[in-house]
Amino acid sequence: MPLITRKIAPDSIVYTDCYRSYNALDVSHFYHERINHSTLFAQGKNHINGIENFWNQAKRVLRKYNGILKESFPLFLKECEFRFNYGTPKQQLKILKNWTQI
Repeated sequence: MPLITRKIAPDSIVYTDCYRSYNALDVSHFYHERINHSTLFAQGKNHINGIENFWNQAKRVLRKYNGILKESFPLFLKECEFRFNYGTPKQQLKILKNWTQI
């Protein structure tokens, strides 16, 4: 719990499966959503495949750098997040041009 409370804002929504170790989150300052994968795979936005897909893609991209400085990691991760959330390179370029008003 100390690591979790240092890394996650108190008003965050935390999505987990029903593994009993996550019971500690029920008495924390987080909004805790669970899904029982033995009876239901997903419920609305509550599923874990999205984050598993993101990390799979991020690891694939980051692996090509053969190591990243600890200080630079958040920026590299933000780039992976942008690429994951904004589709194809053509769509990404359109978004960046819009943001920069070029």
